[in-house]
Amino acid sequence: QVQLVESGGGSVPSGASLRLACEASGVTWDGYGIGWFRQFPGKSRLGVACINNFDGSSFIYDSVRGRFTVSKDNAKKTVYLQMDNLRPEDTAVYYCAWVIGNSCNLWAGGYTHWGQGTQVTVSA
Repeated sequence: QVQLVESGGGSVPSGASLRLACEASGVTWDGYGIGWFRQFPGKSRLGVACINNFDGSSFIYDSVRGRFTVSKDNAKKTVYLQMDNLRPEDTAVYYCAWVIGNSCNLWAGGYTHWGQGTQVTVSA
């Protein structure tokens, strides 16, 4: 059973940085993708970034490109979302999600396992 645990959220001022981590356990396949999504109150989850552990291919959503980067540590089965120059509009609950395969995408419906989410709050 795949389980995901996010960490690293918190409350920071505008312009600060945070690094979120998503540790996967119970993973036995060589190829899988992990995506990062965020959810604003009353809204659906939106893809922010994703990375595939097979070849390291990744995608970053246009609105955060240049501020957010995604990386992985295969040995630790952990994916990181580095968020720099945070803005108040980045305030949301951030989730990581897992899907088997040799690619990744930013469509929430394609993922089969989800973490519990971590709150990120950016004050003006």
